Amino acid sequence: MPTGVPYVARRLLGAAATILLAVTLNFLLFRLAPGDASDLTHVPGASPALRHALRHEFGLDQSLWHQYLAYLGQLAHGNLGVSFANRLPVADNLWTAIGQTCIIALPGLLLAVVIAVATGLLSVWRHGTAVDHASRGTALVLYALPAQWVAIVLISLTSGWLPTAGASDPFAVEQSGLAHALDVAHHALLPAVCYALVAYGQFMIVVRASLLQSLSEDYILTARAKGLSSWQVVRRHALRTALLPVTTLFGLTLGSLVAGIVLIEAAFSWPGIGLAIANAVGARDYPMLQGAFLVVTVVVVLTNLAVDLLYRALDPRVRVSRRA
Repeated sequence: MPTGVPYVARRLLGAAATILLAVTLNFLLFRLAPGDASDLTHVPGASPALRHALRHEFGLDQSLWHQYLAYLGQLAHGNLGVSFANRLPVADNLWTAIGQTCIIALPGLLLAVVIAVATGLLSVWRHGTAVDHASRGTALVLYALPAQWVAIVLISLTSGWLPTAGASDPFAVEQSGLAHALDVAHHALLPAVCYALVAYGQFMIVVRASLLQSLSEDYILTARAKGLSSWQVVRRHALRTALLPVTTLFGLTLGSLVAGIVLIEAAFSWPGIGLAIANAVGARDYPMLQGAFLVVTVVVVLTNLAVDLLYRALDPRVRVSRRA
C-alpha cells in the first residue's frame, strides 16, 4: 500500500468522526437553553392549550431521544429539518443564504489576500523603514478591531453615497438581469470591503513573517550571490515558499472568519447565512440554527481537511517527515 494512503485515510476518518460529533452536539446545545420556540410566539391572550398545540406541532413535547431521531431522519433526507419561522425546509433557506454570503465573502477574501501579499512584499522589501512599521501597525490594528465596529465605522463614513443595508434596492421594479446584477454589486461593495478589512490583518502578518523567515534560507543567499536585486529575490524566490503558511492559515481561521461574517451581515442587513443565524437565534428556530451551524461545521472541517492535504502535496518536506 502506498505510504500516503494511511495518512489520507486517517484524515478522512477523523473528519467523519468530527462531523458525527458535531451533529450530536449541534442537536443538544440549543435544547439546553431555557425556553423554546413556543415561548416566543407573541399571540395576545394565548392560552396554555394553544401553546401546547404549538409545542406538539414543532415536536417539542416529545422526549429528547425522539427529537434526536427525528433530527437524524431529516438529515438523512437532506433537508436539515423544517424551519419554525417559515415552515420551509432548512436546506432551501440555507442554500439561498449561502449564495448571498458568497457574493460578499469570496470577493472580500480574495481582496484581503491580494492586498496582504502586496503589502507583505512591500513591508519586507522596505524592512525596518517607516513603510514597514506603518504596514505592520495597520495590519495589527485591523486584526484587533471587532468586525461589527469596522462595519459601523464604514456605514458612518459612507452613508448617503453607498448603500448600507440590504442586497438590492427594494423600490426597484422590473429590473433587467444586468441592472439587477449591478444593483446587487453596488449593495455588496461595502460589506465585501468590510470583510476584506477584517480578514486582511492576519493574512498580512503571516505573509510578512513567512517572507522574513524565507529570506534567511540558504537558497536566498545563493540567489543574492547570482546578483539578483532585493526585490527580485523577494518576489521570485521567497514569496513562493512564504505563501504556504497562508494556505494553512486560511483553514485554521475559517471559523473566526465565519463569526465575522455573522456580525458583518447583521450590521449591513445582508440576507446571507450570518443574518439567517442571527434571526434564528432571536426566534429560537432550532432547525434553522442546527442546519446553519452544521453546514458551517462541515465547511470548516472539510476546508481544514482539504488544506491539510493540499499543504502536504505542495510542500515535499511534509511528505518526507511524515513518511519517516
